[in-house]
Amino acid sequence: MLSASLFRTPLRCVHRLPACTRWLSSVSKDSTKLGLVPTLQRIIKTGALGSEVTVSGWVRSVRVQKRIAFAEVSDGSTPRGIQIIMDDPHMAAGLATGCSVEIKGLLAESPGRGQSKEIQAKNISIIGGSDPETYPLQKKHHSMEFLREIGYLRPRSQTIGAVSRLRSHAEMGLHRFFHENEFVRVHTPAITANDCEGGGETFQLTTPGSESTDPASDFFGKRVNLTVSGQLHLEIYNNAFKRVYNFNQAFRAEPSQTGRHLSEFWMVEAECAFVHSLDPLLGLVEQMVQSTTRYLLDNAGDELGFFAQKNEALASLVQRIAGSEPFARITYTEAIDILQKADALQKFVFSPRWGQDLQSEHERYLATKHFNGPLFVTDYPAEIKPFYMLPNTDGKTVACMDLLVPGPCELLGGSLREHNFERISHKIRSLGIEEGSLDWYTSLRKYGSVPHGGFGMGFERYIQMVTGLESVRDIIPFPRHAGRCLY
Repeated sequence: MLSASLFRTPLRCVHRLPACTRWLSSVSKDSTKLGLVPTLQRIIKTGALGSEVTVSGWVRSVRVQKRIAFAEVSDGSTPRGIQIIMDDPHMAAGLATGCSVEIKGLLAESPGRGQSKEIQAKNISIIGGSDPETYPLQKKHHSMEFLREIGYLRPRSQTIGAVSRLRSHAEMGLHRFFHENEFVRVHTPAITANDCEGGGETFQLTTPGSESTDPASDFFGKRVNLTVSGQLHLEIYNNAFKRVYNFNQAFRAEPSQTGRHLSEFWMVEAECAFVHSLDPLLGLVEQMVQSTTRYLLDNAGDELGFFAQKNEALASLVQRIAGSEPFARITYTEAIDILQKADALQKFVFSPRWGQDLQSEHERYLATKHFNGPLFVTDYPAEIKPFYMLPNTDGKTVACMDLLVPGPCELLGGSLREHNFERISHKIRSLGIEEGSLDWYTSLRKYGSVPHGGFGMGFERYIQMVTGLESVRDIIPFPRHAGRCLY
């Protein structure tokens, strides 16, 4: 069994935290000045043994014996709750799994395994009661499918709690990386008049009571939809700022019922100006993923350990991605060659052929078996990629890349963007895209256009990679997918 301490071991490649991060750390230490009740995490880390403390949270379990009683209380700030010791079992009267409490007592060293401190209760106040007979979360294993059915309570489970803290830390790690590398964050719109990917899998918006089929008579005077990507809007700002990024929701009306797809999800997208080849873009992506994963090792080691405690391969993957070793790099053509040789031995469901997109089974083979780690696949055929990608000189492929990893398979995709006005205009016309709908986008190529490129990463897929969870529906707080939209 792997210990959570594995992920608290400093890596040699981790550099000294910058001043801005040290400042953020000092702020968190003084957070009690806000007048809020301290978290269990703060009490366990900084509370002096023998000191009187007040904790508040939700009861996970209660055990009453003849001369003593025990309770576990959690407030979401730690993977495990803290044990409450009641020398008088009558103090446990009214305590039930799921109820909220405020407890005053003495902080003591715990002899129990897996916990450093416990509280010897002096006074217990029940804030909100809970019926133990109907409370769904009992102290036993619950399947992820069951937890999805009680989404209003599942944040109290250990697994979803750990995922939620990892999401928070990963977002902070991403923002820190972009801030340190002089990127400007842009809040790209959720409502847009374009379909970035060109797949038509968009949610169209209309106002209630609109009976006309003519979009011109609707609220915006044109057909609009929820965004599938903020890339095109980022490119506007990338023509004024060398480096930009966003962290926004995206929406896709894809009827897929697999654990890899959601109708609403979060994307991290970045665009960089004056980029003449894929190499700088690959380097940027590599460093972003490595830096964010190191940030998790430094700040969420217990959460990473929670998921890796019975998964040696996951622990090894996280350590590898957080290291300094470059990710493998192959072209699409090389990938097809590898897959065709493998197909002769194991037979894929879909035979790999040049000119066709890679299927999930192909990506999984490359990332999990052949390379057993992260790898870039570059230079896909132009016919299977979006219109905005820059053609290579061979006339058949485009300067693009996908990053494949064990677990979610495709973690992110990106490319150099077509920056020539005539070529991009011709491409849009040839695809039959509504005339005039992208004039603003092509016009960027008329006024100081520069070579540029960018990428987009599915945030849930990144969390899926470091947790090893099978479905992204267990990674996003409120999963939305075809036929499912609770709350």
